[in-house]
Amino acid sequence: MRVLVTGSAGFIGSFVSQRLLDRGDEVIGLDNLNDYYDVSLKQARLARLQAHAAYGHEQADVADQARVRAIFSATSPDRVVHLAAQAGVRHSLEQPHVYINSNVVGFLNILEAVREFGTEHLLYASSSSVYGANTKMPFSVEHGVDHPVSLYAASKRSNELMAHSYSHLFGIPTTGLRFFTVYGPWGRPDMALFAFTQRILSGEPIDVYNFGRHKRDFTYIDDIVEGVLKTLDVVPKADGDWSADHPTPNTSAAPYRLYNIGSNNPVDLTRLITVLEEALGRRAEQRLLPMQPGDVPETYADVDSLVRDVGYRPSTSIEVGVDRFVRWYLDYYRIAPQP
Repeated sequence: MRVLVTGSAGFIGSFVSQRLLDRGDEVIGLDNLNDYYDVSLKQARLARLQAHAAYGHEQADVADQARVRAIFSATSPDRVVHLAAQAGVRHSLEQPHVYINSNVVGFLNILEAVREFGTEHLLYASSSSVYGANTKMPFSVEHGVDHPVSLYAASKRSNELMAHSYSHLFGIPTTGLRFFTVYGPWGRPDMALFAFTQRILSGEPIDVYNFGRHKRDFTYIDDIVEGVLKTLDVVPKADGDWSADHPTPNTSAAPYRLYNIGSNNPVDLTRLITVLEEALGRRAEQRLLPMQPGDVPETYADVDSLVRDVGYRPSTSIEVGVDRFVRWYLDYYRIAPQP
């Protein structure tokens, strides 16, 4: 297939693009290479993809309607994996307009292009943050998600609603994946594992919010990518059992689906720090702090529907995943491991 991957220089996008190429698909990557975090890391990810003959890159912003349309017109992708977005819960408290421009306006531009050019399937990134103030665990796609606690979460929920309207009005098959705390080699510097590693190796204290009482459904990148590709290959159809009298939020009479994609195994933040210390051979100096605005104390993904529908099977333990990340980090930044 010819697949357009937006956010292809990003963490998840670069891995998805690589796996698509490995299996023989042609990939058109789209990324604006913004400076939300280290651009050289994005360029290094991109360089790995550009070594492949079946990869083509477009540097563009999804919020640029004319450029998005021109790329669709020139490439006619069979399917789209839309991962481009302004990430980060806490940053959305400081730069709200950026989130609306990228995550809402940008998503509308993708939806419009998919509608106009007849793309077979749009798969897009939502987020576990949409569960917001929910406390019932594990988080299920059957639960309501009407109480977001950050603008980032609200922007991702808006994507789900926008996708449904286009699926309903125009018959466009859309699938949303609510990602749960993805980590691994080539990860994002603003995420806890990356930031902790950087600070521990520099001899600086790490900031541990909620006094270390967080739990996260840490999900290794390989497990995420497996789920993305399997879901991309299953084009949703209208759910014949769906009833407006008793509506389920994750399916529809339109060709629309929503799934959680996580490890289904929440880990205490203190456990993550211990595993990281063991992999680095160094102890962390911890600065215990209260919960940050917009954050949630725990995430835990119910992935039963993704297992049932596409055979998703996350299998990477936190010990294995953190060790692989540390090995990559030391190699990428040319740091000698501890004896």
